Amino acid sequence: MKLKDLSPLMKRRRTGGLSYGYDRFRIDPAVAPPQWPDDVLEQFLYDFGDNDHFVTDYGSIDLREITWRLETIPAADFHGMPTGASDDGCIEEYAKNPAYWVDVRPREVGLHWEEHGTWLRPPLLIDRCFLDPSGSGLQVVEGRTRVGVLRGRVREGLHVAPAHQAWVARP
Repeated sequence: MKLKDLSPLMKRRRTGGLSYGYDRFRIDPAVAPPQWPDDVLEQFLYDFGDNDHFVTDYGSIDLREITWRLETIPAADFHGMPTGASDDGCIEEYAKNPAYWVDVRPREVGLHWEEHGTWLRPPLLIDRCFLDPSGSGLQVVEGRTRVGVLRGRVREGLHVAPAHQAWVARP
């Protein structure tokens, strides 16, 4: 099952408007095969499953081959971690002004950064072995702003936890 196989579901989501919210999406039989955690399903498929750039970057992956795990990743591992080619450079753009990208979010996001030195919601990372061409290490799939804020906070000497939770796609 690849992203293009879900295009009928994405069409139903788009044409359903607000009546086809995430609660309805998550119980659609079309999304049952991956059996992913809700947080991943929402961020990966519901939010971006039909985004052209996202499909370009991740459309060749067989979604059934992915196992998602919530992992603790050292902060240093996020330095230089790439994202998809269609959004190349965006993480560094977010890193240039981390305070702005926190301020435009709900208040609890900023409070969580200040109190805990990390994001409120774990981003999605993927083992680059899934990509075409394949590679090694991890790549940011979703959460580019969060990772950019992390990088920017490190550069500015602001409070950053030594490790951060992230959903990681592995074989």
